[in-house]
Amino acid sequence: MVTGQRRAVLIAGPTASGKSALALERAQAFGGVIINADAMQVYDTLRVVTARPGPADEALAEHRLYGTVPASERFSTGQWVRAVQALLDTLDPARETIFVGGTGLYFDALTNGFADVPKISSALTLEVQQEIQALEEPERMALLQAEDPETARRLKVADPQRVTRALAVKRATGRALSSFQGDQQPGLLAGWHLERMVLSPDRDVLRDRIARRFAAMFESGAVEEVEALRALHLDPSLPAMKAIGVREISDWLDGLHGREEAIALATTATHQYAKRQRTWFRNRMGDWPRLGLAGEPL
Repeated sequence: MVTGQRRAVLIAGPTASGKSALALERAQAFGGVIINADAMQVYDTLRVVTARPGPADEALAEHRLYGTVPASERFSTGQWVRAVQALLDTLDPARETIFVGGTGLYFDALTNGFADVPKISSALTLEVQQEIQALEEPERMALLQAEDPETARRLKVADPQRVTRALAVKRATGRALSSFQGDQQPGLLAGWHLERMVLSPDRDVLRDRIARRFAAMFESGAVEEVEALRALHLDPSLPAMKAIGVREISDWLDGLHGREEAIALATTATHQYAKRQRTWFRNRMGDWPRLGLAGEPL
């Protein structure tokens, strides 16, 4: 490591894999600062539902960029990158910086760079979402191919989120989403000494942890958080409204199903999300060392 070189630890992994605990252990051992790299944990209101570190953990080490964005807003990867850059400018260069989370795009921006696409209006994004919500995957792909064939060629699956993003960008800017890759800047941590790791516990172990965690959330404030979120009467297309657990608890509050069914549905949705995270890490971060639950090598 070059003398005077800034140092960062990057801890990625699927939900419920023990990332936050490992980051806290590391921060306590070396006096580091923990920076959130999870797209849902940036929002306020939903501390329990999004498994943000609690007050006890925050008292043990400095945590930054957690719960700093109102649930009424949309917070893009570009905004996160700018927030991280502003934060890094204020930190002591000698301190170890620990990035922890499950959002692959955030880690990509840190290490490989990020093309900062212009901000797209919420109205246009909602318009596109409403246009494609009734379309099946082949129909979404056909629509994307018609308007942005280059981006369509790059997508293996035309999931609603990616198609919405691509179509909104094309209609707002006249440029294909893929064309912005040519504007990509170097990774935010270019020149830093990086220690990278992906937590990758056994699938059955992870499934059990997910089930136990959501059941515990029900008893520790998740219901009250969803009630507070509902009281804001927000646009249902906002990211915070799509946090896993919000719809399931809302449906339970509305009497559409029972408590155990709500827990089961949220557990299944969380497991499916963890599977998508694993796929991202395998495809985009395949050369990062894999660790088990307690940070032990696999």
